[in-house]
Amino acid sequence: MSLAAFFCLFALRAQGGSPEDCAPCHRKETARFADAGMTRALQPGGGNRRLQTRLGLYSYEVNGSDYTVSDGTGILKFPLAWTFGQGSTGQTWLYQRDNRWYESRASYYGTLGALDLTIGQQSITPHSLAEAAGRLIPVSEARQCFSCHSTGPLAGIQCERCHGASEAHLSDPAKLPRKLARLTTEEQSDFCGECHRTWAEISLKGPRGIQNVRFQPYRLAGSKCYDATDARIRCTACHDPHAPLETNEANYDARCLACHAQRSTNACPIAKKLCVSCHMPKLDLPGAHKSFTDHRIRIVKANESYPD
Repeated sequence: MSLAAFFCLFALRAQGGSPEDCAPCHRKETARFADAGMTRALQPGGGNRRLQTRLGLYSYEVNGSDYTVSDGTGILKFPLAWTFGQGSTGQTWLYQRDNRWYESRASYYGTLGALDLTIGQQSITPHSLAEAAGRLIPVSEARQCFSCHSTGPLAGIQCERCHGASEAHLSDPAKLPRKLARLTTEEQSDFCGECHRTWAEISLKGPRGIQNVRFQPYRLAGSKCYDATDARIRCTACHDPHAPLETNEANYDARCLACHAQRSTNACPIAKKLCVSCHMPKLDLPGAHKSFTDHRIRIVKANESYPD
């Protein structure tokens, strides 16, 4: 089945569950969610950037939705169909060739404000201009990409992606949709892990080492703090899924002290604030041009190897 045919399956679903459908009763949540990066996790086309770079023997240009690759002799040009990522970290594009879908070899990185090699393609050595343009996407991988970056026929993460189908609730308010607050800590970890990767998935399939630092449910499960029955350590205890990601480290202190202040008056001998700055270090992911907060909460030791 081609990716085009697969994506058409989404369009067969009902069109409910958009913020516009939910806003009349949930104005506060939908207003805040409009600014969350997840809403822009997927966008049609290639955007409005004009970027150029050279990667080894090949030059790359992204001009709006036009993607051009050249080796100095030949040129390939493709229309970009989808933009994955909202841009602050990065963006990668999908284009189609011979009715199959490919991931662009060049991606945009927010910290650079420029193109560089798409993460995950570092080990691929192209032997032709076509191979230099991008990587063929298996249908199973494409299915997972769209599942995590879209909500049925709606681009980006919208209400139904987390709360489930809305038709019954829209016709009868007494029929409540899924509410994350009703999930246990372990259930939330597995639910968020559908996109952010669960402990079980990474344990079985990898990746190992620093490459898994961006998979928060897996990293959190390795913490001594993690307790599958304690609501104080579940995902939504620290993160409001309706709001943009909180980046002020001081705002997480209350979450840490919800547990540690009860254990000892000297919960930490070093400091009383900015807990995550020490116990959840930011680590560089090679090729991503970004530091990720390591959710394996721990006492970090100097020159320690990556705890996997």
